[in-house]
Amino acid sequence: MTTTNSHVITCKGIVSWGKGEPLKVEEIQVEPPKSNEVRVKMLYASVCRTDLLFANGFPIPAFPRVMGHEGVGVVESFGEGVTGLREGDLVIPAYIAECKTCETCMSEKTNLCLKYPLSYNGLMLDGSSRMSIRGQTAYHAFSCSTWCQYLVINVNFLIKIDPKTPLPDASFLSCGFSIGYGATWKEAMVKNGSSVAVFGLGAVGLGAIKGAKSHGAIKVIGIDNNPMKAAKGRAFGMTDFINPEESDKSIAELVKDLTAGMGVDYSFECTGVPPLINQAIQSTKLGTGKIIQMGVEEPNVNINIIGLLVGRTLKGSIFGGLKAKTDLPIIYSKCKNREIQLDELLSHEIKLEDVDSF
Repeated sequence: MTTTNSHVITCKGIVSWGKGEPLKVEEIQVEPPKSNEVRVKMLYASVCRTDLLFANGFPIPAFPRVMGHEGVGVVESFGEGVTGLREGDLVIPAYIAECKTCETCMSEKTNLCLKYPLSYNGLMLDGSSRMSIRGQTAYHAFSCSTWCQYLVINVNFLIKIDPKTPLPDASFLSCGFSIGYGATWKEAMVKNGSSVAVFGLGAVGLGAIKGAKSHGAIKVIGIDNNPMKAAKGRAFGMTDFINPEESDKSIAELVKDLTAGMGVDYSFECTGVPPLINQAIQSTKLGTGKIIQMGVEEPNVNINIIGLLVGRTLKGSIFGGLKAKTDLPIIYSKCKNREIQLDELLSHEIKLEDVDSF
């Protein structure tokens, strides 16, 4: 089955034209969906630190790039082969697919689908784009571009959600908060009675705090150099707050001061700042400490290998280890039931057309 909206749509979106250049609102031509693709009318989008990396050409300098990978919208049209969706369904685009049939989708060890792999090149699975600006090919952000009024995405990267979900909550849960929450649940498997340190209290870090607390951690230490994050951290279950700028000690020393000199069972590094990665390692217990790395700032970093040789484990994580179609609905259900409340994540709202002057 296919829908009849097969025309090109001209709409507005936020575009990065190159490293160091200001983001601009541009008119973008969005093509109709092809086989197994869906065109989505975006209703709400949020900002993630990864968007800043994309704007500066990381990991691939593909420009012009239509920005955004967090958001929620409704199905506008779809191509042949799409099942289970209809026009008007509320959906979120994801950059991790789940075919449920490949070796890794059937495994509990990873969330990286082999059939529909994670993409950084800004193109659809057939190697082309569905977006252009004044005749020039425009690149997607991951598999989607949520800072555009319309986007086209392969149906395997799309998740249908409850139409009653508040739009801000739906957007936050499409990436940042869910990544942190998922990392405590699927990657670290935080145990009851454990201790946790969270580096960086943005949406990912706050998700990690909530996830750790929900899974029984009794000491949850938040670390951020912004004092305003202390209140936000406590709203999600943080027990202790460290502002590194308020002490001459290293972060690892401050964490150990709060844990009888032992360090924590788990560290969640959400910033990607190279020195903090080593501090996250040193903040965990000798022999058993586990560090989950979610943030990225540079492609190559120097790691103090001694910190790992003494038995600690450093694990990288993409999308918090969540399987998009299996695990995200569980988190959305917790939000619907008010087990997770996201009011603290919303700082302000702006209209798309006001971005140039923001």
